[in-house]
Amino acid sequence: MAWVAGVRFKPAGKIYYFECENVDLAAGDAAIVETIRGIECGSVAIGKREMSEEELVLPLKSVIRKATDNDIETFERNKQKEEEAMRICKEKVKEHQLPMRLIDVEYTFDMGKIIFYFTAEGRVDFRELVKDLAAIFKTRIELRQIGVRDEAKMLGGLGTCGRILCCNCFLGEFAPVSIRMAKEQNLSLNPTKISGICGRLMCCLKYESDLYESAKGNGENNHGEKPAGVKIDLTGTDAGSGGA
Repeated sequence: MAWVAGVRFKPAGKIYYFECENVDLAAGDAAIVETIRGIECGSVAIGKREMSEEELVLPLKSVIRKATDNDIETFERNKQKEEEAMRICKEKVKEHQLPMRLIDVEYTFDMGKIIFYFTAEGRVDFRELVKDLAAIFKTRIELRQIGVRDEAKMLGGLGTCGRILCCNCFLGEFAPVSIRMAKEQNLSLNPTKISGICGRLMCCLKYESDLYESAKGNGENNHGEKPAGVKIDLTGTDAGSGGA
């Protein structure tokens, strides 16, 4: 067993667990943690609790401390510097005439690394760009190519339902989505009807997939018995008709 807390680094990002035996943390707190990228500041999504090692991905990194007021100020200053870093990098991309689109930039809390996220049709030779950026910022530079789903998650937007994109507000991780899920739900297979703004199948097709999957089964309960019921065919049913 281990005492851990779940921490996010983006508003709808994946939750990572960190060992925090000697630090008390509650959901909503800010925490300074050790990651493979360096020292970072994150938001506690799951407060301190005891979990078995089977539930965790080992080895665990540690929570260094609950964030102080000074830590929060440093974090906010880094956010302001990210805006300037984005502007400079865009200028350099244009100068080198690279076929890439910058999406986001992120400083680690200790400013030991700057990560630039971009999209591109294929592979991009950005070695000269990295040299220029390293000379300007005097720190380690990482350029990370992302896919269209991650781009939508970072930039946000509205879905065809009129709501904020699920991936931008609460989906921590992307689940596999297939055209079979749309077929099971008797949805139109018109790509414009079942695709998100990223051009991929909408993540929400997955939400009711398990329900439809189980409904297609033989209807047996946990004891292998078929419960009594009435089979109703809703295909072509007129919701406005029916007797009183």
